[in-house]
Amino acid sequence: MRASPTARIERLEVRACNLATEGGPESDGTAVWDSTTMVIVQPRAEGITGLGYSYVAAAAAGFIRDVLAPAVVGKSAFSIAEAWTAMRVAARNHGATGLVAYAISAVDVALWDLKAKLLGVALADLLGAARDCVPVYASGGFTSETNDELVEELDGYVAEGHRRVKIKIGRTPEHDLERVRRAREAVGKGVELMVDANGGYPRKRALAFAEQLAGLGVVYFEEPVSADDLDGLRLLRDRAPAPVAIAAGEYGDHPAYFRHMLDAGAVDILQADATRALGITGFMQVDALCAAHEVPLSSHCAPAIHAHAGAAATRLVHLEHFRDHARMESMMFDGAPVVEDGTVAYDPKRPGLGLVLDESEARRHAA
Repeated sequence: MRASPTARIERLEVRACNLATEGGPESDGTAVWDSTTMVIVQPRAEGITGLGYSYVAAAAAGFIRDVLAPAVVGKSAFSIAEAWTAMRVAARNHGATGLVAYAISAVDVALWDLKAKLLGVALADLLGAARDCVPVYASGGFTSETNDELVEELDGYVAEGHRRVKIKIGRTPEHDLERVRRAREAVGKGVELMVDANGGYPRKRALAFAEQLAGLGVVYFEEPVSADDLDGLRLLRDRAPAPVAIAAGEYGDHPAYFRHMLDAGAVDILQADATRALGITGFMQVDALCAAHEVPLSSHCAPAIHAHAGAAATRLVHLEHFRDHARMESMMFDGAPVVEDGTVAYDPKRPGLGLVLDESEARRHAA
């Protein structure tokens, strides 16, 4: 142990950084964006600094500073459940979901990182790793790309050793089948092909499209309809032909959200994101729910965090190596995981998440 068992959280610093996309606006089935904001949290105890973050509006930084920091400063650096509960109590009158949940998530991730660093162990090992490495899928293929640009991107993923790739669809349904055909030709039969409509289809169009996707060997259809439409997701899950698995859950930000989705039998694979679902603490709760329902789990985005949380999640089948987030993590941090042979492995020799913030980049992109 690098610190005494009585270590207390002395202070908590927070900042927001905004990074523009690589080549102009990007889009999926239902949204368009030209930048992404990362809110970074750094708690400190006995000379050790933790690190956590979420992808959320800069307003979350103010909420962390004004509401959450006073709730956790002075708490034991080893009693994360106590701090997690204190944050939820402090946030009660501000709403429990959305930006508030994302803010709690960033702090919780940072506290887990701090605890692991105080103990001198990798976060995955502190959580109890179930595996040394985590299968990943390359995620990009935005609808803002032409088909030729999509093929070029997918060629790059295959060259990097990815065994699974996911593309966006849903913005122009009349062109989506050709888009998927081009993607299948680009990656070949040996690579799993996945698609994400971001809730862009009505039920019947989604069901008809699922049947066409099966003919192209697509194995994963994410949010064919809105994630709020549990009946629609259940319809797709029941009637979509093999091998098309229906997935959703990335917007979940509290335990009841995931329980309702599982109780409804809405998905073949449940998604969860530690930067939204109340941190590492919440993510591991989702893994337990998946175990109880015997449903696989897939982590959404933030690959550097999920390389550890995913290694400890017993129901995890893969991690999303999202193009924008992977780029941001490699720019902002030293130690971001690298994909090798379709997997990412955490480094057991690097304490916590194994990340070190690049202060110059943080200042350069300050929001």
